[in-house]
Amino acid sequence: MYHTKKIVLLGSGELGKEVLIEAQRLGIETIAIDRYEDAPAMQVAHRSYVIDMLDPKEVREVIEKEKPDLIVPEIEAIATSELIKLEDEGFQVIPNARAAKLTMDREGIRRLAAEKLMLPTANYKFADTYEEFVQGAKEIGFPCVIKPLMSSSGKGQSVCHSEQTIAECWRIAMEGGRVQNGRVIIEEFIPFDSEITLLTVRAVNGTMYCEPIGHVQKDGDYIESWQPHFITEQQLQEAKAIAKAITDELGGYGVFGVELFLAKDKVYFSEVSPRPHDTGLVTLVSQNLSEFALHVRAILGFPIPEITLLAPGASCPLKALKEMNDYTVEGVDQALSVPNTQLRIFGKPVTKVGRRIAVALSTSDTVDNAKELAKQASNCLKIEKR
Repeated sequence: MYHTKKIVLLGSGELGKEVLIEAQRLGIETIAIDRYEDAPAMQVAHRSYVIDMLDPKEVREVIEKEKPDLIVPEIEAIATSELIKLEDEGFQVIPNARAAKLTMDREGIRRLAAEKLMLPTANYKFADTYEEFVQGAKEIGFPCVIKPLMSSSGKGQSVCHSEQTIAECWRIAMEGGRVQNGRVIIEEFIPFDSEITLLTVRAVNGTMYCEPIGHVQKDGDYIESWQPHFITEQQLQEAKAIAKAITDELGGYGVFGVELFLAKDKVYFSEVSPRPHDTGLVTLVSQNLSEFALHVRAILGFPIPEITLLAPGASCPLKALKEMNDYTVEGVDQALSVPNTQLRIFGKPVTKVGRRIAVALSTSDTVDNAKELAKQASNCLKIEKR
């Protein structure tokens, strides 16, 4: 009988689905866990469980039952204190339980980056109450960026332009946070030229970087990404130094999505995710090894000889405009008629406003051409009531 390693994935969205597909290519047994049934990664996993991942008892029950070789968090909203206990008992958490806990909320990672590692970041303040929030926004100055301490895909983020919009920005943050604890971060608005994701891979044979990925954000979530993003040699060296400092501090193996702002005078650290990044979906077509293949190789302790850009690429997601329990994605034939283009339709059981349902992925001879192809394909797709 064939014996293999076993991975438990905590969070089973579209990124986790690609991780499990890559793991299965290397013969790994896969278990997908999420808070709702039929999540994308569950559709390809060997087994799946529906639990409250913020409940330490439920997380422990599944881990003790399955006894995985690797516990792989795919989202932030997990009972990370329980992961620390499980790690102390001998379970391996990716990249490690401390990194999962630190990056679960924006306060831990921001304080680590700015106060311990002294990395360049926007000025910031934290607030627990509306009164502290108003005071903090005035001290940081307008415009300022408001984010809940814990959220995903940009939910709850807004730009506060004046005192008149403070109440509305507080409401958005309270409704968008994964945990309703009222704590938010108020950030200085950096007048940056562009923002990038520098996918950083820590593997058994060292730290490597993918070509920078440019992206456009709207309402805190990405609406297109491309690779490579033009960056000067000096900016690239600064970006790599920042990425290496933060990922070395977090430790462990795997892919880290390091988000950075590029301004005329310097590079600023924004955030880091110790897992594949949504803007990195473009690597499914642009690189010899996608971010998901890189993550799986790294966490299994396998070497990564090289990361090669095969062609300029772009991704353009399809987002739902309304909530539907029974839907189809139409226009697939037209989208697949676009040259050098692939689709990933995630198979999410229901739609919600702003939820990613699919993504178009294109390559071309230039980034601009790849972006046009991806947009053209994405615009062919429509979400219809069935």
